[in-house]
Amino acid sequence: MFLNTLSGRFLILTVVFVMLAEVLIFVPSVARFRQDYLVARLERAQIAALAVLADDMIDETLERELLSTAGVYNVVLVRDQSRQLMLSSPIPSPVDATYDMRDPGPLELIVDAFACLMSPGDKVIRVIGAPVRHAGQLIEVTMPAAPLRAAMIEYGLRILVLSAVISIITAFFLFLAVRRVLVRPIARVVEAMTRYAEAPEDARRIIEPSASVVELRQAEEALRALQTQLTAALRQKRRLAQLGEAVAKVSHDLRNMLTTAQLLADRIERSADPSVARAAPKLVGSISRAVSLCESTLAFGRAEEPPPSLQRLSLAQLVSEVIDSEALAMSDGARVSFIDDVPAGMQIRADPEQLYRVLDNLVRNARQAIEAAGVPGEVRISAREDEREWIISVSDTGPGLPERARDKLFTPFEGGTRKDGTGLGLAIAMELVRGHGGRLELAETGPGGTTFVIRLPKSIVALEAAAE
Repeated sequence: MFLNTLSGRFLILTVVFVMLAEVLIFVPSVARFRQDYLVARLERAQIAALAVLADDMIDETLERELLSTAGVYNVVLVRDQSRQLMLSSPIPSPVDATYDMRDPGPLELIVDAFACLMSPGDKVIRVIGAPVRHAGQLIEVTMPAAPLRAAMIEYGLRILVLSAVISIITAFFLFLAVRRVLVRPIARVVEAMTRYAEAPEDARRIIEPSASVVELRQAEEALRALQTQLTAALRQKRRLAQLGEAVAKVSHDLRNMLTTAQLLADRIERSADPSVARAAPKLVGSISRAVSLCESTLAFGRAEEPPPSLQRLSLAQLVSEVIDSEALAMSDGARVSFIDDVPAGMQIRADPEQLYRVLDNLVRNARQAIEAAGVPGEVRISAREDEREWIISVSDTGPGLPERARDKLFTPFEGGTRKDGTGLGLAIAMELVRGHGGRLELAETGPGGTTFVIRLPKSIVALEAAAE
């Protein structure tokens, strides 16, 4: 579990990278150790050779002691262009390799060092070097390779242990530093988010930025701004929900009252009094609009629309019903023509009742926009399809949508384009289309008219997900 934490992983990475750095240091260090070892043997051999030069009459016992002290089998010294065997003893095996230590390159030293480590056994090597203090032109010794390899392994193990200790100590202190500088502030942010999630409407739970690290402080400030906006939005939603519940109750009772008033207005409309007969249609229209407003508010105030009952249907037939309904609702003197441009055989998969409501909302808005302009116009409903979706367009030749209405076109109670409108029609239509897994879009609007596009997916998966 610890290894899955930020602290644990950082600790492991620190150890790994410190060990890697130590390995990069270890390679030239071992090569350097081998060079120093061989140079030391050459210097010892030179001292032994000088002892021989000082006294030619040394006995065999002293000669063996000098060779043992130098750690070599024999010593050859080149002086005054002559090669002299200064000290000698039996060599147990032929010379396996020769190394010149007079001017070796770094890469050569590294390669030779690892070749020595990888070559076990009691081999004999020849080492050539330059005598110190210009005591000759060249000194050459033969020596066993096993002691050199053992010394290199011992040195390498010491370096390894030292590297491990350094890695652990470094990782420990870095662990403490990271935990203090990064992990604790991150944990504090997570704790603040968890505490805020328990009661997001409580403004006291909004985080107060306190991190000293610039990036973490920016994250805390961004979180505070997000929490502040969310808290304000939740409070507004709660107030709107309470207001919506109250409006729904009022609308329900008001609708019942207005229904009775509408019946009475119908009777008044049949009165023989000319003044009453003239006022009655206006009264009936006002009451009808009030009833419609109440019904729209109640419909939108429901918790959610029921999932669509998807079935195959004839789009041309549904569009024809919408056009007939709107033609009957058209006011006297209005010069609005409806054009049905839907292919006769087009079959789509949708909820007929919900799609009717969507089209009816769009066509009614288009008709009312043309009537409000007081000029002749037309409303066209067209449809096409491709491999992925059915595309239904509702366009008109009206004056276009005002700028203020475009920004909040699908927002309830805010996207209305008429003075007496509620802005619920397009919001409900958008919700119904989304329930089908589709999209309702404003394709274009301007002085030449407005076009809305409905896109319904053909994918069964998308439709089933929408229904759920």
